[in-house]
Amino acid sequence: MTDTTTPPFGTVLIANRGEIACRIIRTLRALGIRSVAVYSDPDRDAKHVTDADAAVRIGPAPAAQSYLNIAAVIDAARASGADAIHPGYGFLSENAEFARACADAGIVFIGPGVEALEVMGDKIRSKNHVAASGVPVIPGDSRPGLSNSELAEAATAVGYPLLIKPSAGGGGKGMHAVDDPADLEDALVTARRVAAAAFGDDTLFLERLIPQPRHIEVQLLADSHGGVIHLGERECSLQRRHQKVIEEAPSPLLDSETRTRIGEAACRVAESVGYAGAGTVEFLVSAERPDEFFFMEMNTRLQVEHPVTEEVTGLDLVAEQVRIAAGEYLSVRQDDVTLTGHAIEARVYAENPERGFLPATGSVLELHEATGDGIRVDSSLRRGLVIGSDYDPMLAKVIALGADRAEALRRLDRALAETTILGVRTNIEYLRMLLADDDVRAGNLDTSLIDRRLPGLRFRRADETILAAAALLLHAERETVSTGSPWSRPSGWRLGEPRPTTYTFALDGDETATVAVLGVADAASVRVGDGDACPASLRRVNDLTHALTWGSGTRTLRLAHAGTSVWISDAGVSIELPVLTRDALLAARLARISRADHPHSPEVRSPMPGTVISVDASTGSVVEAGSTLVVVEAMKMEHKLTASVSGQVEIHVVAGDLVKLDQLVATLTPQPDLSTVEGDTE
Repeated sequence: MTDTTTPPFGTVLIANRGEIACRIIRTLRALGIRSVAVYSDPDRDAKHVTDADAAVRIGPAPAAQSYLNIAAVIDAARASGADAIHPGYGFLSENAEFARACADAGIVFIGPGVEALEVMGDKIRSKNHVAASGVPVIPGDSRPGLSNSELAEAATAVGYPLLIKPSAGGGGKGMHAVDDPADLEDALVTARRVAAAAFGDDTLFLERLIPQPRHIEVQLLADSHGGVIHLGERECSLQRRHQKVIEEAPSPLLDSETRTRIGEAACRVAESVGYAGAGTVEFLVSAERPDEFFFMEMNTRLQVEHPVTEEVTGLDLVAEQVRIAAGEYLSVRQDDVTLTGHAIEARVYAENPERGFLPATGSVLELHEATGDGIRVDSSLRRGLVIGSDYDPMLAKVIALGADRAEALRRLDRALAETTILGVRTNIEYLRMLLADDDVRAGNLDTSLIDRRLPGLRFRRADETILAAAALLLHAERETVSTGSPWSRPSGWRLGEPRPTTYTFALDGDETATVAVLGVADAASVRVGDGDACPASLRRVNDLTHALTWGSGTRTLRLAHAGTSVWISDAGVSIELPVLTRDALLAARLARISRADHPHSPEVRSPMPGTVISVDASTGSVVEAGSTLVVVEAMKMEHKLTASVSGQVEIHVVAGDLVKLDQLVATLTPQPDLSTVEGDTE
């Protein structure tokens, strides 16, 4: 019998960062285990560093020199006296070489054995292995080491539409759906580049694309004594670019008989490689035939979405991982596992949905995270945190538990509406739109649903009340710093007729909005644009919340002003309003004049901060509209910057350069259309 009063380990190092590192630290503390964080230079003041009992620097910002640096992590574990290392997910969590390095150093790797990592870490090998174990797999061609020409030949036999997948890694990186044979060559080149950058291995294979696929995964626990159980399934069909967005447990699709069969199949997969630890077997299920499932891959680690399983089972999966790694038997049997209620999780990302979900950066000016019955938040956020472009853009996960799916949906939507993150763009408004979708509410899900809905989404713009609130906040700040002289106060007082104070904000594109404020912030007359003046006031409720009275109505908003922008949050919607100075207004007017004769901008700017990973054109060359000029990568996402017009190009960056948001990367000189030039005719 195991003595459960003694902690399994004395010290555990977490070889990860962000919300998962914070979440692991919480369980280690509950188990009485000392926690050690590791950090790169930009993470020096991150929440996981301050939450841990100790912290060790492991290198500069690039992950290859810090979080992926096996020697640095092992040295940190030795220096801190760690008995074991928890890898979290991503980074080194599925790296067999890292598991061997831990063993060589006499440090326990909190994860499966090397054989399981090697077999299941290679998607080609795992698919062939699982098929031999009698588990159904997706039709395709998974021969190892195929060249692009061999893959193109195999694609004919596999059939279209098909899916290109990297053999190494996971998380949807490098995966590309191809509907038309003409698009295959370019997709293979991109997939290899992404796979090589993300996993150090550019091996690819092909799978048939399942119509209306639903992504359903089974959570496993297995000890080193042969015990293997499943904890039910999770539905992860709501995805964008093969990245999960919202997950839930249990799946609204499966009946009890299919749930039993898919759980047993997952256990067979784990048993076939002598698995030990927490793991997940992922299946594709066609919405047309919900009783039929196909093995997709096994994730030999904790999953991002593990909290929904914890909520419906009452188990702490990190605690189970730690105990299994220490050699203990499973704490529960299969018959002990019950699913109670329904849990749904939404991933909060630093990204701008209005700009194609490009990664966003900034500093957290103000923060409010939801609480209440059935609400759990796994987060790495804190006020003042700098969100850079070096790592994955996920900031937090908001999880809701309800007695049934409808209650879980309501609670999650309410929690997202209460969540405020000012200073960096997030996807919270988009998440609420998704939860309100009729098919999502009905449980009619598939992995392409989000792509079908995106073109019809309309994000909220700054209305009169939002603009009035922003102007009144600036007005109130000017009042507090005035010298007391009537000429320095923004009251509009002067000899003769009072004159309003004006504030101008940048909107989408070249649009601006001017707000005129007459009086003081708590008793003003406000006119937005050419509209009528309206009585308004802004009163502070607390450090974050303000009450805006606009005409006869009152709204509660969360406001912050820092640098050149005012940030406003209202029911989960965060809006940034850049404040334009006179100099900025003049520059914008001159820029509009210079572009007046051109239907497209001859300037190509980066839509996100990141790193230039390739330059596909050279200065002086003539390119066609739509040609790729530069590829920028940030937060594990590639973005191709293309020519908006045909013309001669001048490139301003080289591969490896770091670029800022809206930084100029190329300039085009449009070429005349010779067919329209007047001349002699026959």
